Amino acid sequence: MVGIKDATAIVGIGQTPFAKQLREDERTLACRAVLAALDDAGIAPGEVDALASYTMEDTDEVELAKAVGLGDLTFFSKVGYGGGGSCATVAHLAAAIASGQATVGVAWRSRKRGSGPRPWTNTDVQLPTPAQWTRPFGLLRPVDEIAMLARRHMHEYGTTRDHLFNVALACRNRANQNPSAIMYDRPLTREMYMTSRWISEPLCLYDNCLETDGALACVVVSSERARDCAQRPVYVHSAAQGLPAQHHGMVNYWNDDPLTGPAWTAARHLWKHADLTPQDIDVAQIYDAFTPLVPLSLEGYGFCGRGEGGAYTEQGALEIGGRLPINTGGGGLSEAYVHGFNLINEGVKQLRGTGTAQVPGAATCLVTAGEGVPTSALLLRT
Repeated sequence: MVGIKDATAIVGIGQTPFAKQLREDERTLACRAVLAALDDAGIAPGEVDALASYTMEDTDEVELAKAVGLGDLTFFSKVGYGGGGSCATVAHLAAAIASGQATVGVAWRSRKRGSGPRPWTNTDVQLPTPAQWTRPFGLLRPVDEIAMLARRHMHEYGTTRDHLFNVALACRNRANQNPSAIMYDRPLTREMYMTSRWISEPLCLYDNCLETDGALACVVVSSERARDCAQRPVYVHSAAQGLPAQHHGMVNYWNDDPLTGPAWTAARHLWKHADLTPQDIDVAQIYDAFTPLVPLSLEGYGFCGRGEGGAYTEQGALEIGGRLPINTGGGGLSEAYVHGFNLINEGVKQLRGTGTAQVPGAATCLVTAGEGVPTSALLLRT
């Protein structure tokens, strides 16, 4: 991984509108996001020779390459585990470009989660082995599994619903500044949060991410080429993936400590190969499919001690001007939920200085993928 430190940069980002229901299909949305990212970078589609996306992405490389007019591809990969793979798509492209396998890479995610089906409602297929230890016992949805971890954290460390509200509020406040966010014109109050319906106790409606149609993409090139692109380059300083020993997705049944999730594994590798520490991070984009993932990630990535993630959110710590501003576009909770890819693009915007809720002087950004599943993370810098 030493070989990729600052060797590549993100030079283009693109996205479609976000909505509960968009008319266009996923492939069309993917093409629009990719073309927007290439236009942002000032790079022609025919120059692209690498692609990376998610195993859950329904638009495959062949379809995308033909529709957009890409050149000969010499590298392409897909990363598993849903939102856990977001940052890894960029990491794979960075490694491919740094090692000479490709020169221009595009990562993307297109999803119609708002208007499409919920994956766990399909009863026609046999449960995968891990789910046979959860779903028959009432943990039917991801929210049920994360609710169990949240309750454990509350029991062991005194984390409260007010701490989870702090996460939801920080994301909503930033979305209220972002015209592209689904929740742009919908403020959140403590009363609304505390009186909303349970989804899976102790998690209420506002502890859950949005269900969104939309697509995003970014363009990665070598640092040398980045200097000649249309936009200010944002360098990939460090990248990591994490799959801990004896892992069981979401619930961590077999780990010695179920609250020590994949973030801890990814974080050790991420910081080991970086010239930065948690204290050097100006802004963070932390995967927020559910509010408890933020305090768990704050602990895993070293911003606070074990069990201190809830208390860390107090006194406006996650707001602009706080100790660690997070999810400055609104995140999955309030901008859009597209398996975390909007967090990557928002990190780029912050380091370009073009965020709708800009952190003054931001020069370093941590971006994380889904905690609770095999995960990934990026350290970006100007």
